Amino acid sequence: MASDHMITPDKMEYRLRKAGLRPTRQRLSLGAILFGSGDRHVSAEQLHTEAARAGVAVSLATIYNTLNQFTEAGLLREVAVEGHKSYFDTNTSNHYHYYLEDEGRLMDIDSEKLSVDGLPEPPEGMRIGRIDIIVRLEKDD
Repeated sequence: MASDHMITPDKMEYRLRKAGLRPTRQRLSLGAILFGSGDRHVSAEQLHTEAARAGVAVSLATIYNTLNQFTEAGLLREVAVEGHKSYFDTNTSNHYHYYLEDEGRLMDIDSEKLSVDGLPEPPEGMRIGRIDIIVRLEKDD
């Protein structure tokens, strides 16, 4: 996978160690695929296909485990679109998404153009950690 943003094995190993993860061969390989081409949104199935194309032999279960470990370590952000469909975002900053229904694809929304007003007070002892907004887009017929 050639890219101007290609992450070197040393950088990926450092990123994993800094996140508290052991840099296994599979994590290094999947991390290079995930983070090697800038910010992106990927499903487990998409990553599995990309890994196979790159010659990385891993099961879909391993892909899910790795994505969940990366998310728990703060390297990825999970964006649940449907109850059964999640995407993993390499941009972990607080931002919002368009979901293109026809393509099954996420796109970032320019957060400067979006404001959220009228949020209720959280229950006592709680605070708002983050707000997820997904704007679903359909083709205009």
